[in-house]
Amino acid sequence: MKLLMNILLAAVAAQAHCRLVVNGKPKEKDWNVTRMTKNAQSQQGVESATSGDIRCYSAQTAGSVATVPAGSTIRYISTQQINHPGPTQYYLAKVPTVSSATNFDGSGAVWFKIFTTMPTMDKKKQLTRPGQNEYTTVNATIPSNVPSGEYLLRVEQIALHMASQPNKAQFYIACSQIQITGGGNGNPEPLVSLPGAYKPNDPGILVNLHNMQPDAYQPPGPSVWKS
Repeated sequence: MKLLMNILLAAVAAQAHCRLVVNGKPKEKDWNVTRMTKNAQSQQGVESATSGDIRCYSAQTAGSVATVPAGSTIRYISTQQINHPGPTQYYLAKVPTVSSATNFDGSGAVWFKIFTTMPTMDKKKQLTRPGQNEYTTVNATIPSNVPSGEYLLRVEQIALHMASQPNKAQFYIACSQIQITGGGNGNPEPLVSLPGAYKPNDPGILVNLHNMQPDAYQPPGPSVWKS
C-alpha cells in the first residue's frame, strides 16, 4: 500500500496513475504534464536521500506544459490511498531562460519549498497527517507573488513507518511541468539543490514516530518560502 507512493500513485496490476489538479480541475491525461516516474509499475519509493532520484524520480520528461495561474490551488490525485505516515511537501524550481520545462533536469540550487504538512494528534493519541488515507494529496497554493515563467513543480510524500532504521524512509516523488502566469516580483528563498538538501540522518528522515509529540517533528529540507 504504497501510495502516492507512486506519487501518487498507482495501480495495483496496471501502470500507476498520477494527475495534477489545478483549481479543482485535472490538467492532464496520465503523464501528459507530469513526468512518468520510474516506479510507475513497481510502486517502489526512493530510499536514498542522496540519490539523484530524490529530485524527480522520473523515467522520462512529459510532452506538455500545464498553465497554472499564480494563486492557484493545486493537488495530485492517485489511484491508491496515501496511507503511510509522513509529510507531503511541494517545491518549485524556475526553469532557466535557456531551457524549457520539457527538458530542464532540475539540477543546481534552484528548488524552493512552498508547502509542507505537520502531524496532529487524534482522539486515540496517535499521530495523524493531513490527507492520510485519502486518494489525493493535500491542497497547496502556488504563491501569488512568485514570478511568472516555466517551472518544475515537485511533490513528495515521505513514508516514515520504517524510518527508525537508517535509509528506510521512503520518498514517493513526482514532477510536473508548468507555466505560471499572472505572477509577481517575489524573490523565492532559500534555494537548494536536490540531491543536496537532504541527509540520511536528518531528524525528519531518520525518526521514530512512536511517542513523538506533533510539534516535535522537523520536516526535512529548507523552510517554506514566506512569499
